[in-house]
Amino acid sequence: MSRLKEMNRRDFLYRAGMLGTGVLLIPGADALFHREAGLQLYTLGDLRKDIYTGMKKVRAAGYTLVETSGYTDKDKFWGLNAEEFRRLLNDNGLRSPSGLYGIDLKGNLDDLKRFAEAAAIVGQQYVVIPWLFEEWRQNADDYRGIAEKLNEAGELLRKTGMQLGYHNHDFEFKDFGGQTGYEILLKETDPQLVKMEMDIYWIVRGGADPLDFFRRYPGRFALWHVKDMDKKDPARNTEVGTGRIDYRKIFAAAASAGLDYPFIEQESFTKDPYKSIAESAAYLKSELLK
Repeated sequence: MSRLKEMNRRDFLYRAGMLGTGVLLIPGADALFHREAGLQLYTLGDLRKDIYTGMKKVRAAGYTLVETSGYTDKDKFWGLNAEEFRRLLNDNGLRSPSGLYGIDLKGNLDDLKRFAEAAAIVGQQYVVIPWLFEEWRQNADDYRGIAEKLNEAGELLRKTGMQLGYHNHDFEFKDFGGQTGYEILLKETDPQLVKMEMDIYWIVRGGADPLDFFRRYPGRFALWHVKDMDKKDPARNTEVGTGRIDYRKIFAAAASAGLDYPFIEQESFTKDPYKSIAESAAYLKSELLK
């Protein structure tokens, strides 16, 4: 049995065992809303400089979950292979249920197969596509083609017991004859094969309402990037709870959205990033994960 299949077999057995306790394991149900503080590691810039100290500081800031980003065949996880990175996480009391991977959606998806193997070794359940190159998304037909490829990638991952995710920015909200790119992706992808990682900041920045999407597409938004918008400058983000986005209202709709894991993310700073993420973790745990 391959390492990937074995790790997903263990996850299945754990979940199956939970059924006997009467806990209903449906994405979005409270049983699967992991009430732990998660951090998207892109927040911290070039962790390759000292990934060991970085993970210690992440744990000290109040996090138990991390989402990876920037994995490549050459650089791996900030210079560490999958086994080494998982060991580092374990040593610091951290887990990584999700990762962002730059999949070539115009290719044959061979890179997805390799990345899924690495993700499984780390212990990740979600493999998330974080970006669409501009030349891939010029019109509505381009988005329909992307949706078809996402379904193909989602089916490939499903056979391994893993889940594909798609992370938005604001470019998906360009209108194409009364329909945005984001709407096309939601309508043209199979809800069982493709879950959305909603970057709430970029949804708001794109002029849309997260709660409206939760109502119209229940259960689709398994992952969230919890990133607040600066009150004075919407082009900047800030510590969660200090900006203009009403996260209390958004988290109140977590079950209908299908939330599984929320991850803090921040890209603009007015103070030391580790102080910022500690403040966001404290707010997340005291106000939003109750």
